[in-house]
Amino acid sequence: MPRPIDHLVLAVRDLDAARAAYERLGFTLTPVARHPFGTANSLAQFDGNFLELLAIDDAEKIPAATTETFSFGAFNRDFLSDNEGLSMLVLKSADPAGDRTDFAAHELRTYEPFRFERVAKGPDGAEHKVAFSLTFTGDSRLKRPGFFTCQHHYLENFWRPEFQRHANGALGIASMVMVSRDPADFHEFLTHFTGQHEMLATSLGVEIDLGEGTQIEVLSPVAFKAFFGEETATDPRRFLAWRVRVADLGKTGEMLASNGVSFAEIAGALVVPSAEACGAALAFIA
Repeated sequence: MPRPIDHLVLAVRDLDAARAAYERLGFTLTPVARHPFGTANSLAQFDGNFLELLAIDDAEKIPAATTETFSFGAFNRDFLSDNEGLSMLVLKSADPAGDRTDFAAHELRTYEPFRFERVAKGPDGAEHKVAFSLTFTGDSRLKRPGFFTCQHHYLENFWRPEFQRHANGALGIASMVMVSRDPADFHEFLTHFTGQHEMLATSLGVEIDLGEGTQIEVLSPVAFKAFFGEETATDPRRFLAWRVRVADLGKTGEMLASNGVSFAEIAGALVVPSAEACGAALAFIA
């Protein structure tokens, strides 16, 4: 079965500045939370998935990566040495051990199991325990994008309807957009990571339907320019944009304009440039 998108990691250098930018874009954000491994985050929750704004909080707490263990903090620290932007794609998991076995069976990179807990603040300020089991993998040809699955524990403490109401009308993540010179180059890895064996290939790129209204798009640089209005490197092999579905595109446009946000209407979407959204272009779609 395909694994739907759980969340996207957007690595930023200044979490307070990123929160201000995304509040200007109309997102409701959770209070800042800190991880035991040196990072801090703030989330834009939707109905079933979320965006994670992530920054380095305490570099001394970041564990070193080894051949057997993946260091989430070190990966995002190194990512930020180049750029801010979308650093990791995270899919849903109901069976972390099964994911790891499945990845190994298809010769994908595997690491030691990883589970952690942290404290989350609810809308009323009350603190609750949340926990996650993460199963990391990757492709040696993709240096900057990171990939893992995530199982949530204490779901009642994590998902909060109050955090899922956004001024821009956002309902949920529709897609994560990767750009590569040859979009078909990574189909085998993505097939085994996502669990989806059917893909739609066009002259513009590859689309992978993950279920629950989410998908991965792998676009050529030419297609990315057409849909998002930005030039890229010849072969970036990175996540450069994401799409979010909204209730009313007209009202979203009015809200963006009232907040002074620059955007363009392209192919039926309202596209906010990467410079306004911490290194990742953002397309609002109906």
